[in-house]
Amino acid sequence: MAAIILTAEQEQEAQRIGKLLQEKMAGDILQLARLFVSKKDAELFGKTEFEVRDRVHALGAKALETVLEERKKGGTKGRASVAPAARRTPVS
Repeated sequence: MAAIILTAEQEQEAQRIGKLLQEKMAGDILQLARLFVSKKDAELFGKTEFEVRDRVHALGAKALETVLEERKKGGTKGRASVAPAARRTPVS
């Protein structure tokens, strides 16, 4: 994965969001670790892979929700991007 280059302000925001995500997901990550520890080597693939994938997808969803929530609160200082206006539907 390529490194992401950030400004000093962006890096500070990334550090803040990272700490917030760690706090919010600590219990979920511990549950994932418990899942791994509860399985024998031969059980790590197959059904367990799907359980891990589902839990990791849930973590990703929680991360997105958290970041969006922070932006709504005004946590992000960056300027919002402007979306282009939608084109009118042609008259038939």
